[in-house]
Amino acid sequence: MSTSFAYLTRMSSPIGRLELTSDGQAITSLSIERGGHLPLEEHPERSTPVLERAVRQLDEYFAGDRKDFDLPVSFTGTAFQRAVWQRLADLEYGQFTSYGELGLEIGRPGSGRAIGGAVGANPIPIIIGCHRVLASNGKITGYSGGEGIPTKLWLLTHEGIMLAA
Repeated sequence: MSTSFAYLTRMSSPIGRLELTSDGQAITSLSIERGGHLPLEEHPERSTPVLERAVRQLDEYFAGDRKDFDLPVSFTGTAFQRAVWQRLADLEYGQFTSYGELGLEIGRPGSGRAIGGAVGANPIPIIIGCHRVLASNGKITGYSGGEGIPTKLWLLTHEGIMLAA
């Protein structure tokens, strides 16, 4: 993750501490604690209204009171990554898709591995629901946030998404 950011805040959540950054206008990243650490933990917090809104909305999401986020986000990535992330942003609470379906939806059928790479590089997980992407057989194949698959499983269960055994 780039360390060029203007604002930074941290919060507690059921899946570990979260760290959010902003350019002052939009959310630019969200990191989930991994192994007790956050990527920017050596930097002091400096909040801004958009980060305060994000913390409130994330608290409501984890409490089960919010099903969608109303926050401006700003992505830095390739055109392909941004297309994948935009499609992820369109998935609603409790909905899921597969890597293959995602490829078809953005006009890149047969690009499952590239789709997986773009999903894994999502800089704003939870708010942009990359946890809602499963293998075509409904299995969890991985998750780059937090503690990996256990974090993804918690988020899917929280949203009532039933998984293949």
